[in-house]
This record gives sequence, C-alpha cells and structure tokens, in this order.
Amino acid sequence: MRREVGADLQVEIVAPTTLEFQIAVAPHPNTEVWEYLSFELDESPVHPREISGMHGNRIHKMEVPVGTLNVSYSATIVGDTDPAPVTEHDLSMYLRPSRYAEADKLYGFAATEFGNIADSATLLERVSLWVGTRLNYVPGYSDPIDGAVETLLSGAGVCRDFAHLAVALLRAVKVPARMVSAYAPGLCPMDFHAVAEAYVDGRWRVVDGTLLAPRQSLVRIATGRDATDTAFLDNHKGAINLKSLSVTAIVDGELPKDSIDQLVSIT
Repeated sequence: MRREVGADLQVEIVAPTTLEFQIAVAPHPNTEVWEYLSFELDESPVHPREISGMHGNRIHKMEVPVGTLNVSYSATIVGDTDPAPVTEHDLSMYLRPSRYAEADKLYGFAATEFGNIADSATLLERVSLWVGTRLNYVPGYSDPIDGAVETLLSGAGVCRDFAHLAVALLRAVKVPARMVSAYAPGLCPMDFHAVAEAYVDGRWRVVDGTLLAPRQSLVRIATGRDATDTAFLDNHKGAINLKSLSVTAIVDGELPKDSIDQLVSIT
C-alpha cells in the first residue's frame, strides 16, 4: 500500500516558549519512507532537536521567540510495516489508569457491561460498538482536559474522547490498552486521528468507535498512555495561538474495506 500524508500548521508565538511537535510518522521498518519537514519562524529556518521517545515516537523540540511559526510536513510510505512489538513492560503499563483514561473509576461499570464476554475478539467488537453507539461525534464539543469519565457522562466528543473511553473500559476489564495518534486516509472531516489499541491474540489491535476511517490504512504517529503522550503540539512556557492546521492523508487507489468484527493491526 502507498500512503501519502502531511500536515501544515501556523502558530503565533505570543511570548518566548518551548514547543514540542509530534507530527512525523513513527519508524516503519521494512517500508520505503520519504519525508520532508520544515520549520520557519518569520521566514527564517528553525532547526529543532529530534527526541526519540517510547515506541518510536518522534518529538521535534525547539525554543522560539515571539513571531509566526510555519510548519510543513509530508511523508510517503510504501509498503506495510511490521506489527508493533509487544513487551512485558507494555502489558503491565497499559493496564494501569492514566490521566485521561481513568480505568480505576470504571471498574464496576465496565464489569457490568462487558465482564461476561470471554472471547477477546468479541470483546473488542462490543467495546467499539458500545463506544460508537453511546457517544455522538461532535467537533469542538469537549474540552482538551476532559478524560474518559467526563466523556462518558457528556455522551459526546471527538476522536480522542472516543479513544480515551475505549482505552479506559478495556483496561477496566484487564485488557492492556493504549492510545495512538495517526494519519487516517478516508477520515472526514480530515484531521489528526486518535484510536485505541488493545492487546489481543498476541498483537496490538485497533479499536475505533468513530468508524470514520478504515483502520487498515492508518499511519502511526505516536503511541502512549493517552493524549498526554500523543498530542501533536505541546507548549511548555509562553502563550501561543494555533492560527491554522491542515492535515492530508490519502492512499494510492481505493480505500481498504473495514468491518467492526475484524481484528486489525496498524501496519
């Protein structure tokens, strides 16, 4: 499969600050990848430091003064990569509650809803269907600091909220689960996408209650506990304004066909 992805951002720097971007695709072993990445502050090049994080997350960090920062990224990926590796540490860490996936607050609720499902594949299908049915996808509805519990109570949100709730519910029934940010060909409206991954039958499998894009063509950007680890932009000091954001993600040819009852891994 050939996939072409990219993002263009304009950020107004109101006061000097430190920024971290996670918009570059994670390493894709056994594929061909061509990339372009540019940062310009008031038309002058900025050279960030690339930090290698867990799961191959690529963080581009920079200190910037007041001005207008333009960011441009594009990548072409040809072929399918290896399934994400599994470690004992991951299986332990991704059972634990986290900032936006408060599994400990949902133990009883999740046990009532899903505790009688013994088959792991069926469990993923049921959780995905339940989250997609329970929540309404409403752009701009949720607050960036909302977690899974707030999302459950409000009944609406965007992809990150769907993913946080799925992650929290799966952890609550003792299935290791984590969050992935991705480029998603076919997504409408187009944006960065967020999905859950659950450990089932020896692999990380995608859970996406939004059903807004086929899982087979997702391109991994970052992986972690929740949005704390996968946000496309972190600001660590001064004030900023995100003036514009444009994301693209396409495949060469027709989009894959997806079905909620399939076990799908990001490749």
